Amino acid sequence: MGAELVLSEKRDGWRLLTLNRPDRLNSFTEEQHRQLRDALADCEADKDCRVIVLTGAGRGFCAGQDLADRDPSLTTERPDLGRTIETWYNPLVRRLRAMPKPVICAVNGVAAGAGANIAFACDIVLAAKSAKFIQAFSKIGLIPDAGGTYWLTRHLGEARAKALAMTAEPLPAETAAQWGLIWKAVDDEALMAEAKKLAAQLADGSATALALTKRAIHAASTNSLEAQLDAERDTQREAGQSDDYREGVSAFLEKRPAKYR
Repeated sequence: MGAELVLSEKRDGWRLLTLNRPDRLNSFTEEQHRQLRDALADCEADKDCRVIVLTGAGRGFCAGQDLADRDPSLTTERPDLGRTIETWYNPLVRRLRAMPKPVICAVNGVAAGAGANIAFACDIVLAAKSAKFIQAFSKIGLIPDAGGTYWLTRHLGEARAKALAMTAEPLPAETAAQWGLIWKAVDDEALMAEAKKLAAQLADGSATALALTKRAIHAASTNSLEAQLDAERDTQREAGQSDDYREGVSAFLEKRPAKYR
């Protein structure tokens, strides 16, 4: 049996996924990609899993691609990194975005290269104050991938996106939070407690409302106001016809906690 490169722990209503190559700062190999893909698919199929927390083992979250797996000196052929992206990174980003459950990323240390951009693909990002986000690509003659050019430009604008991508300057977690790139920076020792508390809170909420909220907000980045108003109308109609809405209103009127199924 191979090494467990992604640990999966079931909690009450949510799942903790941990990238588990701490000796390599959890940098990705193809096998780790496979294990994360399978773990996310299992979370999606598990009706008892309502929230996912993604973090890294050891002193860092993820250093992106393990370059030892893509060393051009080991072959006479020119590498096709586009194939790597199309096979592994793009499907991972798309799966995180399409996941009908909230995905919380707890960044416990450095998040570099694709590791930073995978974190940004999650729905809510908490980071230890000591953590740093690094667009390290330019240092090895590449461009940001795994959605990096999208997240940086959408959240920060062209000026900051270009500077971070071209200089590879580390972005401290507290600055990332101030700039609106992540949700919150917290004390290092409080990171996992905060992530677990948030996961439990969301797991107690309406799974229908959370999934529809995620879908609507994603649509807003490309919709016009008119299109988004129509999308809100249609999505609210769907939410209003759910059992969760009936339970939520009943609980409010009866002054009791809602019990969503």
